[in-house]
Amino acid sequence: MSRNNLTFRGGIDLKGLKELTQDKPIEKATEPKTVYIALHQHVGGICKALVKRNDEVKVGQKIGESDVHLTAPVHSSVSGVVKKIDKIYTPDGYRVDCVEIESDGLNELHESIKPKGDLESLSNEEIVDIIKEAGIVGLGGASFPTHVKMIASEEAGVDTVILNGSECEPYLTCDHRTMLEKSDLVVYGMEVLMRYFNGEKGYIGIEDNKMDAIEKMDEVLRGKDKLETANLKAKFPQGDSYRMIDSILGRIVPQGGRCKDVGVIVNNVGTAVAIAEAILDGKPLYERVITVSGDCIKEPKNLLVKIGTTVGDILEQCGGFTKKPGKIIAGGPMTGYTQFSLDTPIIKGTTGIVVLSEESTVPEKVLPCIKCGKCIEVCPANLEPLYISANILHVNPDNERGRLEEAEKLNALACIECGSCSYICPAKRPLTEAIVHAKREINANRKTS
Repeated sequence: MSRNNLTFRGGIDLKGLKELTQDKPIEKATEPKTVYIALHQHVGGICKALVKRNDEVKVGQKIGESDVHLTAPVHSSVSGVVKKIDKIYTPDGYRVDCVEIESDGLNELHESIKPKGDLESLSNEEIVDIIKEAGIVGLGGASFPTHVKMIASEEAGVDTVILNGSECEPYLTCDHRTMLEKSDLVVYGMEVLMRYFNGEKGYIGIEDNKMDAIEKMDEVLRGKDKLETANLKAKFPQGDSYRMIDSILGRIVPQGGRCKDVGVIVNNVGTAVAIAEAILDGKPLYERVITVSGDCIKEPKNLLVKIGTTVGDILEQCGGFTKKPGKIIAGGPMTGYTQFSLDTPIIKGTTGIVVLSEESTVPEKVLPCIKCGKCIEVCPANLEPLYISANILHVNPDNERGRLEEAEKLNALACIECGSCSYICPAKRPLTEAIVHAKREINANRKTS
């Protein structure tokens, strides 16, 4: 049974552009010859390397961890030899230590990878420890350590579990294919969360441009009284967890609050699969499904890719370019990061690689704001982007702090950086970019004051 046509205030209608890959089954990517495993690919503390040059490693072996609470360990995605540890840029623009491993092509599994037992026999402490040791983070792009979210949400008294299968970004279809091809694992991961929280109700939120996924999940959930799908109107940014909670439950997360404050935990469907595999097989998070698409990719695909594989290696498996690219984006075109190198390695939070041609990425002329209010109408966080950005784009050097204080009063920190305001602006003003800059400056000033 589905709840139908659910939505939230604001947002924008986008061309999905998903037809390139929505019918492409997940393929296992070609084995990389060399991987570069970042020691920081999650929200929180940077991991310290547990290996050194010339060490032999196996698939799933833990190669980095931190002793801070907010962190997640990292694991080798291949078996082979550590060549060196060096700083490399990751897709989100950070330059971090990466463990370079030359694969021996044998894919020998580490001895620690084995089933963790029947779910009913596991305690909450054991469940959260399995998820922590597997290095599982949010696979929708946020990369927040899942075990930390679970512990904090349990303490807050969560009653509802939501799995996010909306995948509202254009081009991306990896979650869509995951729900179609790994539906049993999606549900098992959800049942783990329901067991952990003793949840009263669980929903899988899926946009109505994925009716086959809704039908598939309805079929798998048949007979499970506490679980059902939620049929969401296809609209961006439906995948934002606060918008999803609003759409499905009508609960509003308070400004500055978290999902747990309204009794809900939200996880991506891919994260649920990772949880299931960690318990059923003992598998750490060393590979993930990504979409490779765009208007100048020769063979768009959904690929199961090993963490640490370079963007260049992945694009080569998709036949390269049909024309000169203007942008290569890690993630979706609305919230992803433009890449400057094909040597950048995939990390846990990489949902896709989108390649756009030069003609589709020509910058448009920025004009003066005409105060039309469209950015206010579409802002899902109920902000006033034109006024926040004005305090950053027109900074008086003699009163920079005052401008930032004004931006903070206008709740700049509540911006979810979805890009809706920049997209809808007829004057093509860089509203989102300005607000992101404001948030960084406000936070920097807080640390120094």
